[in-house]
Amino acid sequence: MAQAKLADSKLRLVFDAGMNEKGKPIYKTKTFNNVKKAATPDQLFQVAQALSVLCNDTLTRVERADNSEILA
Repeated sequence: MAQAKLADSKLRLVFDAGMNEKGKPIYKTKTFNNVKKAATPDQLFQVAQALSVLCNDTLTRVERADNSEILA
């Protein structure tokens, strides 16, 4: 049976940067690599909130992207 081994994890912050000329929202992202694999969602959210204070735009979403290696 195949197994998945967590290879790496990234934290992605999505910011609302206003509206374009057509009235659609503009989003900016900032990605942080090498996130500890054992980091909990609460820990990542706290980090995202602390980093968002340093930015001019409003934090709208926090995402975690995990990549896994599939082993046979």
